[in-house]
Amino acid sequence: MFELNKSEILRDNKDFNDVYSKGRSYVSKNIIIHVLNDERYNGKVGFAAGKKLGGAVIRNRVKRLLRETYRLCKKNLRTDRALIIMGRKNLVNAKVDVAIKSFLELCKKAKLYTAEDIAENN
Repeated sequence: MFELNKSEILRDNKDFNDVYSKGRSYVSKNIIIHVLNDERYNGKVGFAAGKKLGGAVIRNRVKRLLRETYRLCKKNLRTDRALIIMGRKNLVNAKVDVAIKSFLELCKKAKLYTAEDIAENN
């Protein structure tokens, strides 16, 4: 089992803005992933849940769900990219398996995994 270290998380507003403005986004009905091809970030990830989702309790639950999804799927991700994973309204009442399925689909679109890795994680 592995954890998400503080050094692996995007924290600065400037870093989030770089990924949003210079990166590319991939959308599913549950999750949005913003990807920036930049080795400078060395595989860092950020998590976001907007105020449209609801109050602080709901947004924090969505972010916990996204962190757990990332933690479970992280081992085969490419490390030359920065990611921001955002929850959408459909994720508010969803379980981890739904989030993982959406995340893996988006990773396939974004070419963050190889085909064998996706089959192994399903």
